[in-house]
Amino acid sequence: MPVTLDTPVDVGGLTLPNRLYRAPLLEHAGEGPGAVDRLVAELEPAAESGVGLVMQGATPVRGREGRAAPGMTGFDDPDRIASMRALTDAVHDHGGRVFCQLAHGGLRSMEVWHRAYREEHSPPQRTVSAPPWPLRAAEALGFVALDARPLSTDETYDLAADFGVAAERAVAAGYDGIHLAGATMGIFQQFLSPFYNDRDDEFGGSLRNRTRFFEVVLESIRERAGDVPVVTKVPAETRTPWWIREHLTLAEGVRAAERLADAGYDALVPVTESPFWDHSIVRGSFPERAWDDERFAEGYEAAFGGPLRARAVRLASRVDARGNDFEPAWNADFCRRVRDRVDVPVLCVGGLRERERMDRLLGDACDMVGVGRPFYAEPRLGARLLSEPGAEVVCENCNNCVVPQAAGEVGVCRTPEVLRERGRLEKAGAYERGPEADD
Repeated sequence: MPVTLDTPVDVGGLTLPNRLYRAPLLEHAGEGPGAVDRLVAELEPAAESGVGLVMQGATPVRGREGRAAPGMTGFDDPDRIASMRALTDAVHDHGGRVFCQLAHGGLRSMEVWHRAYREEHSPPQRTVSAPPWPLRAAEALGFVALDARPLSTDETYDLAADFGVAAERAVAAGYDGIHLAGATMGIFQQFLSPFYNDRDDEFGGSLRNRTRFFEVVLESIRERAGDVPVVTKVPAETRTPWWIREHLTLAEGVRAAERLADAGYDALVPVTESPFWDHSIVRGSFPERAWDDERFAEGYEAAFGGPLRARAVRLASRVDARGNDFEPAWNADFCRRVRDRVDVPVLCVGGLRERERMDRLLGDACDMVGVGRPFYAEPRLGARLLSEPGAEVVCENCNNCVVPQAAGEVGVCRTPEVLRERGRLEKAGAYERGPEADD
């Protein structure tokens, strides 16, 4: 019998009702008393629409340190994590499951690139090694400010332990699994990539050593949280500029995935990108509307260090977008290569916009498919994808939802024609599920 989006799947002993998951996104719920209510409002519609697995976006494990974007909900505070029971219960009430994504940004953190945040909080810059020369060049141009403090061997183990503590508390709050932010230029990718990792201890040098941080974090989670399913992204830096000599090749990404499956990870999410925070992560059009919106100008200037630098970042973004056009299912080949070599489920995310393509990939390149940004435009997207064989998302990959997040704005669709189409579908009842759906 062919595998389709509706086919149940097992991940680490957890049975999911279908193979569609809402990929981790920036929810910008913050940490105030209303944070969990905002997360429920953001994530419950996906579960209510039938999505089998909901991934809560990146949750930093260390206070003010290691936050990649404004408005993140930190998982360093036990009371805050415990309050998430309202979210996990809401997802479970609709028959869904929910994982939280634990993260640390390393050199991608706001203490490096967000001027106002750095001046207000001054958290330490925890890095794998001394920053590579392109980041030092960016500092000379005023785009970032570096005061890097490479982690010692003992500090690396301490950071891994913090992931274990956060996982233990998350499971106690009802989360069904843990998703590690193993890519998007965060601390995990920085350990794995020879572009960032110049260490000479057990965490540096060979690929075996560079995967060690992933393994130690998993050991910490197992020790503190038991046999909860643990998923991680696995990067390959296939979008690396030609002038970067050392980077994580596709072949190394496949070998790293093999090692992580052998280490005990319950599922893997292979993703292709570059060593930099750029359009290779999201792909699509240059977000002209978002940059032109005067409502966000002050936030951009606070983040980037004034109007001149904000304009410079805009220009760099425009140039970068020219080399990163939208590509359907851009991680599918990497996923297929990994799936041929491992015995755990492979999750494919990135550029999946049509139900028909998802069904073709399942059982071939991957075992589950994830959709991210389109949920900003259609919070109840699952109902259409799971019920209409020819369904396509209304998202136009314009990225107008993404750039304002640097200014602390919430992740929502702001493109009028897309919102009009969603309104038309709502009136037609496209997002409704039958009364038997949650039985």
